[in-house]
Amino acid sequence: MSSTAIPTTTKAWAVEGKDGFESLKLKNEVPIPALSENEVLVKIHAASLNYRDLAITKGMYPLGLKSGVVPCSDGAGEVIAVGSKVVTLFNQGHIAGSLDKQTSVTGLGGSLDGTLRQYGTFNEAGLVDMPPSLNWQEAFTLSCAALTPWNALYGLKPLAPGDFAKAAGATVIATTSSSAKAKILKKLGADHVINYKDTPEWGEKAASLTPKNAGVNHVLEFGGPATMAQSLKAVKIDGVISIIGVLGGFSKEQPRFMDVLMNLCTVRGLLVGSRAQFEDMNRAIEANGIKPVVDEKVFSLEQAKEAYQYMFAQKHFGKLTIKIE
Repeated sequence: MSSTAIPTTTKAWAVEGKDGFESLKLKNEVPIPALSENEVLVKIHAASLNYRDLAITKGMYPLGLKSGVVPCSDGAGEVIAVGSKVVTLFNQGHIAGSLDKQTSVTGLGGSLDGTLRQYGTFNEAGLVDMPPSLNWQEAFTLSCAALTPWNALYGLKPLAPGDFAKAAGATVIATTSSSAKAKILKKLGADHVINYKDTPEWGEKAASLTPKNAGVNHVLEFGGPATMAQSLKAVKIDGVISIIGVLGGFSKEQPRFMDVLMNLCTVRGLLVGSRAQFEDMNRAIEANGIKPVVDEKVFSLEQAKEAYQYMFAQKHFGKLTIKIE
């Protein structure tokens, strides 16, 4: 049982405006509303950022956005008065099955207040039990950075039952722009690493690393329109490209629908994953002893702006930590 006293106010960051990181405002005494039915109060111990959070401060996020929202979807904490250790679900309404118009706009840190605060109220269905083998900093990585690729690998054409890529026996081809990060990726278990700055035609290179140059079964496309042409060169016939982000920005020259037809593949857009997938993923994490990769630098809640800048400068490797006292 948690011995934490029930608070009435909380420190919290809010996004006010579209002026980049200057839109972030720290509020020292935000009232905590009374709990309604099926809601619980969570003491948040650690939160993290995604590129989505950077885009929101610049007015560049295309999905639902609440005015003055508390940012960030990723968090790990403890349910006050109960003591359960939990992790936040990105889309609070996505319990199982496919998203719909209603559940697609239940994103924490966008349509709903997120995790960049000391305490938060959440619907109990929007929280998932934290894997016992992970600490706070490891657990917050699961909300988005882990669940999204899990959905990509198992949501449409399952890679293999119940494991992440390496644990399932897959050959992993990673891309990076940094030789230093390439060494770390190899140490973490990537079978092949391609530096896309040295090899702009990385799609053809990836395909050449597969048996009979057939191409890869799954492409996790983080770059978006600017890199999609290379993904089409990498994927095999009947393979799946899962579009996860737009980190590469936008390009006037983008593949067309006919390019998908000519490559005989499936291109799928996805937005993280459901609670049911989260629970399946956690079982795989426990069964395989998987430990998420977390950047060595840790920021305090008050240093959130510095954390945003650190991530924007691409200084991180693995998930970035904001520790919340």
